[in-house]
Amino acid sequence: MLNTLSGRFLILTVIFVMLAEVLIFVPSVARYREDYLLLRLERAQIASLALLADDMIDMDLEEELLKNAGVYNVVLRRDEMRQLILSSPIPEPISETYDMRGATAGVLIKDAMMQLFDRSERVVRVIGAPVQDAGLLIEVTMGTQDLRAAMIDYGVRVLALSAVISIVTAFLLFLAVRAILVRPIKSVVSYMQSYSAAPEDARSVITPRSGVTELREAEEALLKLQTELTAALKQKERLAQLGGAVAKVSHDLRNILTSAQLFTDRIESSEDPLVTRLAPKLVNSITRAVNLCEGTLAFGKAEEPAPTLTRFAIGEMVADVIASERLAVEDYDLSFAEDIPAGLVVRADPEQMYRVVSNLVRNARQAIVASGKPGEIAVSVGESEECWMIVVRDTGPGLPPKAQEHLFTPFQGGIRKGGTGLGLAISSELVRGHGGVLKLAQTDATGTAFEICLPKGEVSIK
Repeated sequence: MLNTLSGRFLILTVIFVMLAEVLIFVPSVARYREDYLLLRLERAQIASLALLADDMIDMDLEEELLKNAGVYNVVLRRDEMRQLILSSPIPEPISETYDMRGATAGVLIKDAMMQLFDRSERVVRVIGAPVQDAGLLIEVTMGTQDLRAAMIDYGVRVLALSAVISIVTAFLLFLAVRAILVRPIKSVVSYMQSYSAAPEDARSVITPRSGVTELREAEEALLKLQTELTAALKQKERLAQLGGAVAKVSHDLRNILTSAQLFTDRIESSEDPLVTRLAPKLVNSITRAVNLCEGTLAFGKAEEPAPTLTRFAIGEMVADVIASERLAVEDYDLSFAEDIPAGLVVRADPEQMYRVVSNLVRNARQAIVASGKPGEIAVSVGESEECWMIVVRDTGPGLPPKAQEHLFTPFQGGIRKGGTGLGLAISSELVRGHGGVLKLAQTDATGTAFEICLPKGEVSIK
């Protein structure tokens, strides 16, 4: 009970209501004391009027009048004359005088609290204004014991009533909190638990119903989370199935390509000039295809294999990429440009970097061809003290906003229609394996530029 939200709210409500009642209790007791003293003054005035009506009152009747008024004596001032109307023996000297005429709330509360905690029997003088303007003032002397007992009795009744009000209020708030907050929260938790147990079950996806703004926002946030997570789980399952299928295809394709390599020897020995010129490129392409199949098989088991860092001439690799792409657009108005310092050597995995640059150039070529307009693709390489920079720039139509949002996300960052979006995702992973970064440097109506940054330094170990 104490560990539940409604239980703790119940206890806090009781405590806060009691605190509020205590704040009400103090002025209430002060007001009760004021009314008590004013009532004594009023009774004393009535008793004095009886005496004024008949000067011949015996001692027994005078004592009875004082007893009914609850005072020891009565002094009435009329016409600037102070007159002792009723009197009886006072058991002890007067210790305090209270003037009820124009007393402030602070004074009344202070006097009441002092009276409440003072257990001694004292005699006090009380001064007030007569009712109905029956004189200038009236004063009485009285004991404090009965006053204190009456104040304690009143205070106990107030506290008891406050406790009852607190309990009833807390119980009603308890029921309200359970209906408005606790039950909707439990419903949200129930949906979360059901979804955790069976995320593929559509019945466990929450339907926002709450009328409370904060709870409705929580339900809508949970709905969005469940929807995105369900889609991610489905995508993960499909990727796992696709990975298995790709691994099988890559295995068989590797065997086919290995057999194809055996025929390249005869092609290389051909005396046909065209065959002689194209045979080395065919051999290189088949070799890279075999390596790609082997890398795919390795990826299906774990992840992209770690790069084998060696130093190689980046210009030769870029020239090879561009030569292959030129063959694909021999009949299209598309030009290629290279801006690479002669003899520039970089440290990277040549096969993986070939895949990255080839993918970027191929994407650029496909974008320009799809636009139906002439264009140019330029590959430039530079270096600084910290890194080597490879930039692939084209004059194509630029990337659409949707492609920019998930540019390096598999199956979501496809640039061209029908694309899977795997090329840039794999390229980004390969560059990260070198400790570098692949980023979109520019894209607008004038073209697109991708930048690869490969660090020169070694990883520092602290």
